[in-house]
Amino acid sequence: MEQSLLSLILSFSWAFLIAIFAVPSIVRVAHLKNILDQPNNRTIHESLTPRLGGLAVFAGFMSALTIFTDLSNGVQQLLAGCIILFFIGLKDDLISISALKKFAVQLLATGIVMFMADIRITSFQGIFGVGELPIGISYGFTFLVIIGITNAVNLIDGLDGLAGTIVLVIAATFGIYFYLYGGMTYGNYAAVAFCLIGGMLGFLRYNFHRATIFMGDTGSLLCGFILSVLSIEFIEMHAMPAAPAVALGILFVPLFDTMRVSLIRMMKGSSPFIPDRNHIHHRLLAMGFNQISTVLILGILNIIVILFVIKFAAWGNLNLLLALLVFSVLLSTVLGVYKSRRRGAERIAKV
Repeated sequence: MEQSLLSLILSFSWAFLIAIFAVPSIVRVAHLKNILDQPNNRTIHESLTPRLGGLAVFAGFMSALTIFTDLSNGVQQLLAGCIILFFIGLKDDLISISALKKFAVQLLATGIVMFMADIRITSFQGIFGVGELPIGISYGFTFLVIIGITNAVNLIDGLDGLAGTIVLVIAATFGIYFYLYGGMTYGNYAAVAFCLIGGMLGFLRYNFHRATIFMGDTGSLLCGFILSVLSIEFIEMHAMPAAPAVALGILFVPLFDTMRVSLIRMMKGSSPFIPDRNHIHHRLLAMGFNQISTVLILGILNIIVILFVIKFAAWGNLNLLLALLVFSVLLSTVLGVYKSRRRGAERIAKV
């Protein structure tokens, strides 16, 4: 269903109002029931803070989408997956559950959109000479994409307003493209994006430094799952040249951070799933930037990469991917060099 601008404005406004009015009540109940996040050696915050912000995002997103949007073309199955992830994220925010259980539920949600809605990557669009994918490889690769993006957004949620800002930038980019080029087949995904933007913007009113509430797994898993589906549909829409590489550029900050941190952990002989303080926002904080500056830098960085891949989409997938790889290596080198110099300075100061 092709979405009118009015329906998108209504969807965004409804989601925003629901979220912005829901958060204060959630904060109040969380403090009354002592459902608060304890600071530890990995967290940035220093006080007890509720982690249930995802409730407000979910309420705004879900209600706006079901009221103002046609649920055809896979959106109904997307909502089913969102509901499942919402409850497992909520349980984890309340009592903490094992990574294996969370993965099992992510597997179930992914299966719903892949097998019931046939949302999957069907072609590499000429990358390394590969076109149409065999059905088995298509399902397997799509599974990796959904799980990877879902958890990448979950991992970037380590600073006041950071994950929400990055989600806004990515969702806005996808939403604009679905509105302009989605037509009858992909047009309702513009509403999915705008509902997410509205819910997230209402939540961010209370999540920027100093945050009175966090997104928690309830929100980060939900947002990551939605963005993963939007990414796949963007690639399948063929709205522009080099769509796979452009999609990677749109998702640059969370994907770069996840891959960089995982490689660092594996090079140290550790599990890539063991938490540490090597994320890109930790490195920027160590350079002396405050929380607000760090969030703005990463948000602007993601916007710059998006503008670059859109501007030079005519280069083709392979050249764009090479450009993103070179930029990623340079950025990692800058972060690594600063960390080495800082350690050296600390050793000299101790002598």
